[in-house]
Amino acid sequence: MQMNNLLKKALLFSLTALSIGAKAQQNSIITGKIVSNQQPLESVMVSLLNAKDSSKVKTALTDKTGTYSIQVTTKGKYLLLANMVGFEKAYLGPYEWSGLTQEKLPNWQIIPSAKGLAEVTVSSKKPMIELKADRTIVNVDASPTNGGANAMEILEKSPGISVDKDGNISLKGKEGVVVYMDGRPTYLSGPDLVNLLKNTQGAQLDQIEIMTNPPARYDAAGNAGVINIKTKKSKIVGFNGSVTAGYGQGVYSRNNQTVQLNYRKNKFNVFGNIGRNERIGFQNIAIDRRFIDGGSKQVVSFFEQITDRNTYNHSYNGKIGLDFYATSKTTLGLVYNGFNNKGNGNSLGYINIFNAQHNLINKTTAYNGNVDTWKNSSINFNIRHVLDSTGREITFDADYLTYDGNTNLFLNNAYQNNLGQTVAKTDSLIGKLPQIIDIYTAKIDYVHPLKNKAKFEAGFKTSFVTTDANAIYDTLFNGVMMRDYNRSNHFVYRENINAAYFNFSKPLSSKLNMQLGLRAEQTIAKGDQRTTNVQFNRNYIQVFPTAYLQYAANEKNNFVLNYGKRIRRPDYQSLNPFVEFLDRYTYEQGNPYLKPQFSHNIELSHTYKGFLTTTLNYTKTTDMIQQVIMQDDAKNETFIKQDNIATQEQIGLSINAFNQYTKWWSGNIYMNVSNNKLTGPINNELVSIAATSFMANISQQFKFNKGYSAELSGFYRSEGIEGVFRIMPFGMVNLGISKQIMKNKGTIRINVRDLFWSQKIKGESKYGTVDANFRQFSDTRIANISFTYRFSKGKAAAGPRKRGGAEDEQSRVGVDSGK
Repeated sequence: MQMNNLLKKALLFSLTALSIGAKAQQNSIITGKIVSNQQPLESVMVSLLNAKDSSKVKTALTDKTGTYSIQVTTKGKYLLLANMVGFEKAYLGPYEWSGLTQEKLPNWQIIPSAKGLAEVTVSSKKPMIELKADRTIVNVDASPTNGGANAMEILEKSPGISVDKDGNISLKGKEGVVVYMDGRPTYLSGPDLVNLLKNTQGAQLDQIEIMTNPPARYDAAGNAGVINIKTKKSKIVGFNGSVTAGYGQGVYSRNNQTVQLNYRKNKFNVFGNIGRNERIGFQNIAIDRRFIDGGSKQVVSFFEQITDRNTYNHSYNGKIGLDFYATSKTTLGLVYNGFNNKGNGNSLGYINIFNAQHNLINKTTAYNGNVDTWKNSSINFNIRHVLDSTGREITFDADYLTYDGNTNLFLNNAYQNNLGQTVAKTDSLIGKLPQIIDIYTAKIDYVHPLKNKAKFEAGFKTSFVTTDANAIYDTLFNGVMMRDYNRSNHFVYRENINAAYFNFSKPLSSKLNMQLGLRAEQTIAKGDQRTTNVQFNRNYIQVFPTAYLQYAANEKNNFVLNYGKRIRRPDYQSLNPFVEFLDRYTYEQGNPYLKPQFSHNIELSHTYKGFLTTTLNYTKTTDMIQQVIMQDDAKNETFIKQDNIATQEQIGLSINAFNQYTKWWSGNIYMNVSNNKLTGPINNELVSIAATSFMANISQQFKFNKGYSAELSGFYRSEGIEGVFRIMPFGMVNLGISKQIMKNKGTIRINVRDLFWSQKIKGESKYGTVDANFRQFSDTRIANISFTYRFSKGKAAAGPRKRGGAEDEQSRVGVDSGK
């Protein structure tokens, strides 16, 4: 109750701040591109000045293509000023503009400063949130509470993103998000994606791009959209880098270290980073189940379980790459990524079983231990070639990724009656779960600008995936460990996806722009359950249209209408019918008969003065893939599996506002109201679950003198549904401060996440004969301190290209390598 009141007060405080008023961020009609050494420059500050007195009218930042855009609303003479750390200031003009026509200026070449970057004081800082026409951008370093945080924790406090009890990511209330890193998919899902994100430190991250309806160039996978996590990329000629070290303390401790290095000279750029992460955690889970007779609907027995789980993870991740600027038009790149994680966990559970009168029948003490190793490696080769001065461009990417994981687990169950007397022999189960996944992808993309600012894009992609998963179980029989063939399984899955797309965009008038796209994907798959000699084959083709319409009514109001069809294919591991045990009475099982789910998404958004965006969205999903709970009343067993259970309809309204209230105070407020309704058969019984939920994500930043800054942030989620689970309200509040030291070469960050330890999740699942409640909490209240030191000897230059071509496949690697 105290937590809810605090969150409501924080929301009221931020809404009051919103009414203070903001300076408008205008849509552009004057556009151009800034380059250096024929390479585009990102994050250059472009200022519109009055030619008469050089007073500043407004500013804009260039995007990753070096493009800037500024709208002129009043007739007059103007200058343009380009300013970026490590470069000389540059002016264009004067120009006389009426504010009624569009104009594209020629490429603007700026010159590196004679000073090295180490001698330059950073005078500008990106806002924490940037709102673009097709995406929302989170600048990670702009938030003091991100110090010491990992990628999962940063995502959790980003606008529109929520993370459920199992680490699954939702966007605007919709499940099925595909996660990319540097333009390439992670190829992970489920527990392994959670593991990767928790072991990727915020010190390695630059931006998070959130796209709810990506264009046809992106793979069609991802029911809710795409989240692209961009790692830091140096733009300095010469040698430069940074070192970060952090320590966190909750109930248990965690620590992390990151080193980033970059060397660029002439036509070569070599870059790399390595990070180490060590963390200890715990989780407490309580589950109450009522086993109900399907005929009489009366309670047959009660099941109460409390489990305490401790975990330890020690991981390394690294990247090394080379960019070669062969000519002014051709760039070649090679990037290697590696991830190595070792972890172990143990849990102790107490299970009590009662009869219908709630009298204790027996109790079980369950011990579960696991040791996990997981190694990921990927290599990308890419080419970018500009064909001519009109902007025609062709890019090629080839990727190879491999995942090698193994889990060794041990389960031991001891049984007693209601008097505490041993009633059965202790049973033991040992499992070895190795898995290898190999992924090969190649793609080519072509961009062709046309007359009157129209543009045509097209591309092809092919991917080949092989996953080989083995589950080898031994059980204790008459004091001897013997192979358990009923539980053991060997599953091999092969998949080939071929795709082609085109995209066409064109201004229809000075105020109206449109974009149309179409993507076709062919899926050829074969599953081979070698233990039972059961196979399945699939071959299908689907098309995925996208459409965007943007209308700039005037300088204050901009409207965007977009539509897209998306697909969510089953995770590779979800197709594997092997069994994984939590304890004697609870386990999880795959489903080889899963089909892909399809969704139709439509959004209408309105942006006012560039800072306030309101979005209305509707999604209909068919053959929805969702976890369901199955029960064996006779054995008191419960198992979870994924199934195509229902049709889901979701309608939502969201508001996002970023405001610069004063010179020292800025903030972002995101709110979303959505209604989710799920209808379909589960266990041959029609089930309908619906709920309207509210979510708020608030972040307020404060900038003080002498290099101090602070942030107060948090989120609140009301009661809502996640598939067949109804989740009760919860939230969290974060507080952080940072200080620039050592002539801005060093930064100290101190923060506390989940200040009131309020991220404690409660929920229930009630349908058919299923009636269960759960409660869980973990070590979420963490105090962090981190220090970053930056060093360089060089000048700013254009950033290298580190984007790969692998798209959908990595997001579906669903190997459970341990929690």
